[in-house]
Amino acid sequence: MGNVGIKGTAYCLNFAPELALHYGGTPAQERRAKPDSEYLKALPGRAQSYEEAAGYAPNKTYIGAMSVEELAAAPAPWLENLGAPERYGKYGEIMPEDEFLGFMDICDVFDLIWLDKDFAARIKEKLAQDPVVGESQLARLEAGHEAAEIAEAVEKHMALPLYLDGRVVGCCRRAHDTDENLSAHVMLENLACKASGVLALLHLIKNSGLAPSEIDFVVECSEEAVGDVMQRGGGNLAKAVAEIAGCGNASGFDVRGFCAGPAAAVIAGASMVASGVRRNVAVLGGGSLPKLYMNSRDHVKKGLKALENCIGSFAVLLVPDDGTEPVIRLDSVGKHSVAAGAAPQAITSALTFEPLTRLGLKLTDVDKYAPELHNAEITLPAGAGNVPEANFKMIAALSVMKGQLKREEIPQFVAEHGIPGFVHTQGHIPSGVPYMGHARDAIKAGSIKRAMIIGKGSLFLGRLTNLADGASFLIEAPSETGGATGAGVTKDEVRELLLDALADLAANLQKN
Repeated sequence: MGNVGIKGTAYCLNFAPELALHYGGTPAQERRAKPDSEYLKALPGRAQSYEEAAGYAPNKTYIGAMSVEELAAAPAPWLENLGAPERYGKYGEIMPEDEFLGFMDICDVFDLIWLDKDFAARIKEKLAQDPVVGESQLARLEAGHEAAEIAEAVEKHMALPLYLDGRVVGCCRRAHDTDENLSAHVMLENLACKASGVLALLHLIKNSGLAPSEIDFVVECSEEAVGDVMQRGGGNLAKAVAEIAGCGNASGFDVRGFCAGPAAAVIAGASMVASGVRRNVAVLGGGSLPKLYMNSRDHVKKGLKALENCIGSFAVLLVPDDGTEPVIRLDSVGKHSVAAGAAPQAITSALTFEPLTRLGLKLTDVDKYAPELHNAEITLPAGAGNVPEANFKMIAALSVMKGQLKREEIPQFVAEHGIPGFVHTQGHIPSGVPYMGHARDAIKAGSIKRAMIIGKGSLFLGRLTNLADGASFLIEAPSETGGATGAGVTKDEVRELLLDALADLAANLQKN
């Protein structure tokens, strides 16, 4: 099977501390159980400002305003060494919360988001300045509603208020009177996921230099289940996103696999391109509203800033290998089989050692590994440790077991083959794919030759199986021939192979 080129990438953050405070899973559950808890009283005071979030090194790395190398060299802790705020990076942007509320209205096709009239007018002016928001999107923004209408929808019709600076500026209405799958809460989660995905897709289109009409398929890999009481999880969020982005020639479907979903979705999209079924495939994931402030109880308890206040999203464009773009190799992808078991060593072996061995490569032949790239300044205070570092140590330990590395070389391996975690803790968002943009740039610049993207999923969260899951794939420099499998095969080598084959054929014909 041929390789598949990576034409472009996009990564965006939607700053959303008010949405996090009211509708993030942890504070929402606390509000139902202990509405007067000290945690809820303290949480608003621990929120980052937009300027702090836009100056925070991991966030800047996510959108491409900083490189991974610059992040590694930045003074730590990053939280105490903020840089200059930057809204835009080479991959995407950090959108302020007021604009995100307006953008959700743009992405709403069933009149579920109602915005205050004055607020809607102000936001239209701001959104018009965004380089990826076009006239077709702006035309979708509603004129707005009177404050009394919004108050009535909240008080009498189970709508959820939308806040900005503690003031109600709109609401999200339910989509059905009795179907809990179409409640205002579920619709707000799905609309936030959709809107963040649309923003990433618009940036991908801009970054790739394509017209929206040139994208012919979209694979969406978030963790939201879209549907009603008869078919919860039926989808199709991919086509819903493509519609708003103006991709009229695209079809699409959703891939779900918890944190392993993005890696599996990239493999699925790349396989379609390699087989010739599709040409330009966008793989994207919107973010998770429920996972905002997921670990904030521990952050507040320890007097830290509550950092989980941005909804993340990403998009990558996969195209046929023409010899100019870094490629995904499909001749040996990693998979975590049912029989592999859930032990960390077994998962690591299945996703790294086994696919590399099939290609005749060692674990030390991969320049950079990108597993779960959770920001340690979020996970360490919550007791979850430094997740990326733990993964790199596991890969290093496996290298020692396989005789490919000496035990004393483990620290050096971790330093050279690992990267710092820089991604918000939203399950599918940190799992490997956020490094694809940085890996593509590094390969094109010649600073690395090969990277491995690793996604791992916790299937047991669905309470249907105790199994874990995972998928992985390699990114390499393009082959000069374009579309050839194997690494480093030149045109001259292919010509020699063909000439040798023709000579053998001629010799056989003469004999017969």
